Amino acid sequence: MNAAELIAFEDDIAAEFEAGKIKAPVHLAGGNEEQLIKIFRGVRPEDWVLCGWRSHYHCLLKGVPPEELKAAILRGRSIALCFPKYKVLSSAIVGGICPWAVGLAWAIRKREGAEKVHCFIGDMTYRTGIFHECETYGLGHDLPIHWVVEDNRMSVMTNTVEVWGSEYDGEGSFDGEFTDYSYKMTRPHVGIGKFVKF
Repeated sequence: MNAAELIAFEDDIAAEFEAGKIKAPVHLAGGNEEQLIKIFRGVRPEDWVLCGWRSHYHCLLKGVPPEELKAAILRGRSIALCFPKYKVLSSAIVGGICPWAVGLAWAIRKREGAEKVHCFIGDMTYRTGIFHECETYGLGHDLPIHWVVEDNRMSVMTNTVEVWGSEYDGEGSFDGEFTDYSYKMTRPHVGIGKFVKF
């Protein structure tokens, strides 16, 4: 998919939400299309993609058909999209996807598989203890995990630096496989910026 197709998908979901057809929270992506397209060039069909609650683009780029993804969102699953058939899992719990990444990577290692786990987290999750424990454990056991930090400088809708009192220090903290990118969100944290009514 290209950037225009990703944006068109989110525009369609925003319209469905505004029309009242989605009776659950919706977290729309925006502003990081080009960065994700570039990263996903290195994600193979056999690899796993794990992500947080803003995962529509990740699902599409991993190969989930748009109509299947839209159906799941219309059923209210926007913040916890899981498609094991396409090797995509997401969690709405901050940092909750990190232990899944470690578990999947261990399973791959045990059966001597060639897959890799690409785990996408935000700059807020990056600061949490659960991430650092998982990252350290993965490094200690040389697990096939590629951590991707998506830095929008926001913790929900609050400036991350103000919340945590420190700048994001990026890749200097990593010894394993790591990618980070910065972007400015073009959509609100939840909903479409007009109302949230379920």
